[in-house]
Amino acid sequence: MGCRFINADMYSHNMDLSTPATLLFLEFSRTALSTCVAGLVLFVIGIMAARADLARAGGLAKILTLGNLCFAAPLAVFAAEHFSAAQGISQIVPKFMPWPLFWTYLVGVALLTASLSIAMKRQVFWSGLMFGVMMFLFVAMMDLPGTLADIHNRISWTLMFRELSFGAGGWMLAAATMDGQGRGKRVVLTVGIVIIGITAVFYGVENLLHPLNVPGVPLEKMIPDWIPAKLLIGYVTAAILMAGGVGILIPKKTRMAATYLGTWIVLLVVFVYGPILIVSLLDPSTAVKVEGINYFFDTLLYAGTVLALASATATRRVNDELLEHDRSVAPISAHP
Repeated sequence: MGCRFINADMYSHNMDLSTPATLLFLEFSRTALSTCVAGLVLFVIGIMAARADLARAGGLAKILTLGNLCFAAPLAVFAAEHFSAAQGISQIVPKFMPWPLFWTYLVGVALLTASLSIAMKRQVFWSGLMFGVMMFLFVAMMDLPGTLADIHNRISWTLMFRELSFGAGGWMLAAATMDGQGRGKRVVLTVGIVIIGITAVFYGVENLLHPLNVPGVPLEKMIPDWIPAKLLIGYVTAAILMAGGVGILIPKKTRMAATYLGTWIVLLVVFVYGPILIVSLLDPSTAVKVEGINYFFDTLLYAGTVLALASATATRRVNDELLEHDRSVAPISAHP
């Protein structure tokens, strides 16, 4: 999914800037258009589903109410990519699997179903659980073999940890719906804490070593020259990732560390990746458009992953805060 599935080599044409406006609109990349529409639709659905909780929540609980939205919108975008760019994506299906185009469309359907379930907060246990299983299978079949084949390639390690953390994020969504503190929930939480915490520390080190690469998930793309304080953004992100990762691995600090780290990644999405996305969409190249979309939503999904961990470890606390808020406003609403 995301940047790993779509790259510039799959698109070789540029649109003619002298084309009349009507034809220019018609020639707008099908992949870019479908993914943007999917993201916007899921954003609306997610906001409508979360608005009641968002209005009631206070303090740290407020940011957690956006976790499902941050997780669901990217899945819808990647589903649209699987439908609109199926031929290109099918090329990375492992060679030992028959019918690559079938698996490409099936994953697209799975991503779309999961995105709707998570955004609408319906059957999140099953959608989160199965999404996590799917991502762990991707790691076992594609990312891990590729990483071991080239252990000195930092991008391969980055992508493998990214897919692992995405899978763990799905399991955190499932854990947040589980009642009590049973053994099953403790096991799932432990897996998520370890994967997401170690990934954050690793990403922090990578951001420290490569501060001019895009922040957060440290991939190949460089921060554009027109973004101010590039070096400061890189180093601050590195420090927050490392501190957040260590905090996540400390039992009594997990919720707080995940909440603050997730909030910082959301800010990066809005103020760094948002402008990059806008500039990319204005570029005539389809490859540039798709790259901008992928970087934006990949990083948003990473934010959703960290926030899902915060929610899974704070479900009881959040519910208590919401209940206390309801009690405090009830007497006011009862007397006009």
